[in-house]
Amino acid sequence: MNFDFTPEQEMLRETVRKFVDREIIPYIKEWDERGQFDRNVLKRLAELNLMGVCIPEKYGGMGMDYNSLAIVCEELERGDTAIRTAVSVHTGLNSLTLLQWGTEEQKQKYLVPQARGEKIGAYALTEPNAGSDVAAIQTTAVRKGDHYVLNGQKTWISLCDIADHFIVFAYTDKGKKHRGISAFIVERTFPGFSSRSIKGKLGIRAGNTGELFFDNVKVPAENLLGEEGEGFKIAMSALDNGRFTVAAGAAGLIQACLEACVKYCRERKTFGKEIGRHQLVQQMIAHMEAGLQISRLLVYRAGYLKNLGRRTTREVSLAKWIACDFANKAADDAVQIHGAYGYANEYPVERYLRNSKAPVIYEGTREIHTLLQAEYALGYRKDKPLRKTLPPWEGTGSAGTS
Repeated sequence: MNFDFTPEQEMLRETVRKFVDREIIPYIKEWDERGQFDRNVLKRLAELNLMGVCIPEKYGGMGMDYNSLAIVCEELERGDTAIRTAVSVHTGLNSLTLLQWGTEEQKQKYLVPQARGEKIGAYALTEPNAGSDVAAIQTTAVRKGDHYVLNGQKTWISLCDIADHFIVFAYTDKGKKHRGISAFIVERTFPGFSSRSIKGKLGIRAGNTGELFFDNVKVPAENLLGEEGEGFKIAMSALDNGRFTVAAGAAGLIQACLEACVKYCRERKTFGKEIGRHQLVQQMIAHMEAGLQISRLLVYRAGYLKNLGRRTTREVSLAKWIACDFANKAADDAVQIHGAYGYANEYPVERYLRNSKAPVIYEGTREIHTLLQAEYALGYRKDKPLRKTLPPWEGTGSAGTS
């Protein structure tokens, strides 16, 4: 096994890190306070070709490997979870799903402009009464001639007011339960579509999250993604990619916590010495470092398997569960290390703590992932082959973590 990054990956990390230091960190406190999402950040990411970093060049992307997407997400979350979330949803949940399941016509129409960052994609699965229980969704799509009529509501949708394209899941046959769910590509401009942001969130306040409404929305039949009844499989395979990016972002949050705490530990003195000299503070720092290294190993192993074209449902579930738990604990400890100062937004650690909670819930709660891992270990769960798989990276066989 080769754990070295390639020169291209190292250059990518440095590019994203500089971007975060220049374009996000100086402004994120204000964005967070205002609950403001700055779409210009996505435009500047597009200028660096980072909105389609792992999408093949023939579809408008950079053609880098899947671990390069992990690098981008890790470094972006070092700046703020909201910015990483935008890339996770656009690239991980939407664009990679189009790459895996889309027809050539759909890829040319939707994937190419998304990979270039000219259009923004999002993912709409969750509903007011359907989170972990996907089969409980109520949104319906009825075929009428050359189109489907979509009715229903989605909630907790990232980029709800920003995205141009959405992958939306709806029942085409409720009698078949989850086997009757289908997936559709829905454009914001379709008549009957509307969105509304959610206010008052605990964290990720600089992100755009909200509800989608479909009132007799006519969706062309050619916008059916995959086949009728494949929606559940498409949704789950999309979550494999989304969870991969969330886990990578969690590693970035741990890195941010560690950097903030090391700086504070060297500056703050109690009882005549730097607080970093106190053993219980060192214990918290040590746990952060361990969490960072463990999370990275789980993430980049999953990315390596993705590069080979392997299904990674089990691996990304474990990475997402463990990395997000470590990030939540790291943020909690970061506030503790900062003491009273950690309770105010003079320092960034209170934002880290608020932001760290949502990833423990979305894209599979820690409880869901705990059950998944137990069922894999017990032999109760086995992944079946999919009709379409995520393409292996074209450069598989090169050196490094790729």
